[in-house]
Amino acid sequence: MQELFIRTDSEDHEAICWGCGLRLLLPSNAPIFKCGWCGAITNQNPRKCGSRCSWWRRLRDRCFLCVLLVFMLFVICGGVWAVYPIVFSINYFCGIFHSIITIVLSVTTISSFILVAFQCAGMPPSIQWGFYPVVGKGDLENYTFCHHCSKPKSPRTHHCCSCGMCVLDMDHHCPFIGNCVGAANHRHFILFLISAVISAIYVSIMSAYAGLHIWPPLTYKIGRLNGFNMDLAFGVMMEVFVALLRSALLLSARGLVLVYLFVSTVSVEIGLSVLLWQQLCYIYQGKTYLSHLASQENEQVGKEDCQNLFRFFGCPYSKSRYLPIFWRSRKRHKW
Repeated sequence: MQELFIRTDSEDHEAICWGCGLRLLLPSNAPIFKCGWCGAITNQNPRKCGSRCSWWRRLRDRCFLCVLLVFMLFVICGGVWAVYPIVFSINYFCGIFHSIITIVLSVTTISSFILVAFQCAGMPPSIQWGFYPVVGKGDLENYTFCHHCSKPKSPRTHHCCSCGMCVLDMDHHCPFIGNCVGAANHRHFILFLISAVISAIYVSIMSAYAGLHIWPPLTYKIGRLNGFNMDLAFGVMMEVFVALLRSALLLSARGLVLVYLFVSTVSVEIGLSVLLWQQLCYIYQGKTYLSHLASQENEQVGKEDCQNLFRFFGCPYSKSRYLPIFWRSRKRHKW
């Protein structure tokens, strides 16, 4: 086995590269060094995740996952129970149309949620390491060693303490899905956000539409209007608000469910819309959330391009791919 030496004028100490097994002579004050042969980076003072903390995070993720599942099922079942008797009583064909929309949105949202929550977020590529004859020049360039998984970690891989594994192109760990968002399920996560936002908007509109048909009549009295001023406008708003509260006491169980559906779905669609916009901005920049944080520290700017969005959603080809076949397969003769 060959030996690679790095000599300095200061006091040196011997270290072994984990990637190729070659011996290195390093300064005594070098906690992090890079092998000159295979390119592997060694950190002699790694940070370790506590087992208690990881156990608590897994328990927290399971609780959030169950809460989100119960909420989605309640929105679907409660919306069908509260909205559709009113919709069908107004127009039968309109009720059938909205039933089809509900089925499509429910299946899309739940299926994308199952894929992103129970699918592996992304395994890092397997590569040979540890021995000089096996590891060639630059085979482990910028690779680091994960002391938790006891295997090499590529530059685009991060170790998640909550999941207890290394994830390729890790974006973040989401406690509400109980899983990481990485290379294997990032696209499903975006599809889940899109379908969830569309579903929340649809439920809020339908619950408001149904609530207007069963809301008790408002009984309020406005005094004589003499011009317009702020005190008069505030007084009218207060009277309307008090009238709404009084009429809400007369609502049935179906009406209370409609009010809850409207308030909760509006809150959910606002939060998910912000998260979806943030994710799409990172994808447009060709980054993940973690790489965005790293680029802020290193002051690196990614290449912003719409091709990043096309590539992310599975459209990596240029426009020439969609030209007619005979145009792309035309033979060129050399003279």
